[in-house]
Amino acid sequence: MSRSYRLSAVLCLSAAGMMLAACQSERPLSSPNRAALPTMERVALAANACWFKSQDPAFKDYRLAPELNSFSGRPRILAVPRHSPESRPMLVVQAEGNPAKLDAFGPLMDGANSERIKRDVLRWVGGASGC
Repeated sequence: MSRSYRLSAVLCLSAAGMMLAACQSERPLSSPNRAALPTMERVALAANACWFKSQDPAFKDYRLAPELNSFSGRPRILAVPRHSPESRPMLVVQAEGNPAKLDAFGPLMDGANSERIKRDVLRWVGGASGC
């Protein structure tokens, strides 16, 4: 391969790389950590403030049971009956991996508030902290 051909190939690849870089959008400086544990920590803090401590009527019969220190690699939060915390959870929100893959299940996800729960959790996963 001639020297001029190699140089032009390098220049073409460099130009292509610059064009791709120019097309990419810049990432926000304060992008939240997308790993499972930090994601579930954000969800737990927001859920506690917005659902449980705020006396939200949809969650008045439940209390938060965070299980963030998971050896299985799936940190999670549970909504358990307020007066029977050892009972079966009514809601489980868990994450695993990086970026976190979320799962939410339990009787509350089959009820009237399932869409709201889904919207809230997705908003908190994205970095929002408000109710």
